Amino acid sequence: MDRRDFLKSASALSAATTAFAAKAVKGGQGRVLGANDKINIGVIGVGGRGFYVASEFEKAGKRDNNCQIVAVCDVYEKRKKRAADRYKAEGYLDWREVIARKDVDAVIVATPDHWHAPIALAAMDAGKDVYCEKPMCHTIAEVKRLVDTVKETKRVMQVGSQTTSGDQWHKAKKAIADGMLGKMLLSQGSYHRNSIEGEWNYTIEPNAGPDGKGEDYLDWKMWLGSASKRSYDADRFFRFRKYWDYSGGIATDLFFHVVAPMNICWGEAQFPHKVMAGGGIYVFKEKREVPDTFHFMADYAKGHSLVLTSSMANSQHIPGLIRGHEGTLVMVEHGRFEGFSPNLTMKPETVGRENAKKNISPDYKFGMEDVKIPVEDFSAMERHVDNFLKCIRTRETPTLNVEIAARAQVTITMAVESYRRGKVLYFDEKKFQIVEKPPVA
Repeated sequence: MDRRDFLKSASALSAATTAFAAKAVKGGQGRVLGANDKINIGVIGVGGRGFYVASEFEKAGKRDNNCQIVAVCDVYEKRKKRAADRYKAEGYLDWREVIARKDVDAVIVATPDHWHAPIALAAMDAGKDVYCEKPMCHTIAEVKRLVDTVKETKRVMQVGSQTTSGDQWHKAKKAIADGMLGKMLLSQGSYHRNSIEGEWNYTIEPNAGPDGKGEDYLDWKMWLGSASKRSYDADRFFRFRKYWDYSGGIATDLFFHVVAPMNICWGEAQFPHKVMAGGGIYVFKEKREVPDTFHFMADYAKGHSLVLTSSMANSQHIPGLIRGHEGTLVMVEHGRFEGFSPNLTMKPETVGRENAKKNISPDYKFGMEDVKIPVEDFSAMERHVDNFLKCIRTRETPTLNVEIAARAQVTITMAVESYRRGKVLYFDEKKFQIVEKPPVA
């Protein structure tokens, strides 16, 4: 489609999503939790990821006796029943029934991407706190609505990129704030895969569908929601990340785990000024719309850039690091942003070494040798879940709050649109819009 059609389609999709979600319950205030009350959790979307996230909340409940899963929901009867039996919870096919329950304090949103914002918005309007799987949402308009709704409702929203709870990003933030790198110039990272599941070709259940009986029944109309209407397509349901209507592919599934931690490292989450993206379907020629190889570069107004690369057909990463004028900070030498690295390494640049030797730069106090910064090893997922549960009680701001997530989301959504339009794009922060010419200051 051309640019005009693309913009029209994106706008219509966002408007339809908003209208559909508006049918949900509104005006809730949230239950007042006593010190001994358990936080009641509703899980919306219990496919592979949602079922796993539910298990992590179940573990948290057993550790501290502070939460329990009371409701689960999925449009696929088989998944709904499996989760309801596993977590001894009420099961629903319609997510609005979960949100309508007055005893539900918080919901986990683990649906396909195009449903994240509608459900999260409706949940907050109904007085629920929200743990929303990455990406935070599907469109730029949804980013703005989520930011505004968190402010208006004062609900706790944690975006489920558990990577951001890893110790290395917070240690990196301190190192940069301490002046280890001097002027920050360039951040780089990658997220590569080379496997059947890595390319999102998950197993298709042959008997599932809108005409299925019993556990094979699937509410296809509900699943589509505001997306383009079409006949049931099993590939789209079970492998939704291969299609633009429901996902941004590599950008939203993988790069969110890189861009969000980078925004924490930088110390000040930032919207990009300019984004350009490329790639293509180079290997996997089967039914798909999103590229199997993808890369982008984002420039920020404060004078630094971000470069990310990924392929679903090659598993070799590049180191995750941030370059400065006086030093380079390596956060993950092996490049796996979701993997543990025992330490950060700060490598001084020549100018830093020379200035230190000559005492020209008194602020540069880190010497002429590499500096190793130990990183604490713990389960980032466990820490992320515990942080959300704690914030529900304290009303504090969670680790991956809506403001940081918004900066990451705008970057990766712009990358998707840059690839699809074949154009360099800019972000007008005042209008909160993607534009094709640099915005007037």
